[in-house]
Amino acid sequence: MDLISQAFAGMTALHLSLLEKILRPIIVYIAIIIMLRIFGKRQLAQLNPFDLTVLLCLSNTLQNAIIGEDNSVTGGIVGAVSLLTINYFTVRFFFRHRSLDQIVSGLPTVLIEHGKLSHAALAKEMLTESELTGAAHRQGFSSLKDVDRCVLEPGGVFSISSKDGNAQAKHQKELLNRLEGLSAQIRDLEKRLPKPI
Repeated sequence: MDLISQAFAGMTALHLSLLEKILRPIIVYIAIIIMLRIFGKRQLAQLNPFDLTVLLCLSNTLQNAIIGEDNSVTGGIVGAVSLLTINYFTVRFFFRHRSLDQIVSGLPTVLIEHGKLSHAALAKEMLTESELTGAAHRQGFSSLKDVDRCVLEPGGVFSISSKDGNAQAKHQKELLNRLEGLSAQIRDLEKRLPKPI
């Protein structure tokens, strides 16, 4: 029993003051928000292996800044609660203050307008045409020639609309028809199976 209480005490004892455990994640959170605003929406979109590598290294680099020399369970929980709390209040604050949200989050960037690619906008966001093509492929477009408008949103998401406005509706209808066909085949198979006794 003494061994269990020693292990529990070792896991839960804070090695830093409670105030420091609360302030560290808040300071790192604010610093990351500022850095993401400075370095642009590209970091949020995770477009290539280099960006993903930066994000993974960033999380590892900042881990020690958040937890300090404290590896206790209690310290981790205090740090996590601090991060979640600051995020909750930040989101609520910016939800109520839309004009400030635009300053912090930035504005959408139009990359393609009426089928014309904006090389200046690509350069501003440090995107290559092949990265944009990859983003269009992930949304079901075969090439950029099919795109009427493409906007990189402040959150790093691409909003893409087709030149043929009915293309997406047609694609959805085809998928629904296929699903209905599969459902009919399953019902037919169920009817052919022998009934349990």
